[in-house]
Amino acid sequence: MRTSDADILIVPGLNNSGSDHWQTRWQQKLSTAKRVEQNDWDQPDHAAWTHAIVEHVNAAQKPVILIAHSLGVAATAHAAAQFEPSKVKGAFLVAPPSEEWLRGHPLNFGAFETHPRGPLPFPSLLVGSRNDPHASYAAVEDLAFAWGSAMLDAGEAGHINADSGHGPWPEGLMSLAHFLSRL
Repeated sequence: MRTSDADILIVPGLNNSGSDHWQTRWQQKLSTAKRVEQNDWDQPDHAAWTHAIVEHVNAAQKPVILIAHSLGVAATAHAAAQFEPSKVKGAFLVAPPSEEWLRGHPLNFGAFETHPRGPLPFPSLLVGSRNDPHASYAAVEDLAFAWGSAMLDAGEAGHINADSGHGPWPEGLMSLAHFLSRL
């Protein structure tokens, strides 16, 4: 599948993705990409966040490819059961936070503190880092197994965001292209 054949939905996590973040850069490069906007990026509300994702997916005119990062991955997994059948063709999921990290954070993440454990109803690639401060690699592997996702080891890449040196993240874009070629 080519990106031009799909509606690409960018799903950022807590605090949104800033101008240097790879999600923002990819959104600017990919002609069919749109960001799923949230009313409050700093105080995530489970019902509002999942509803926004569902609305964007179900309103899409083309097959959907989701590109989610961090809490956006958890929100995508929570929203997946509400998508119109066969609407999502694939999801590129990067650096989800662990349940342990969410529960230990000063913010109350509510229902996000427990990840869904059933298989996702679409193909997915879960990218994890060996030194992510928000989740152990084992926790990310566990999610990949539960969700039926293929797993990509990003090595020691931190949280795979601008703070960890992943502004443009060309390796990630190549991994996305490879993932899409198999859909």
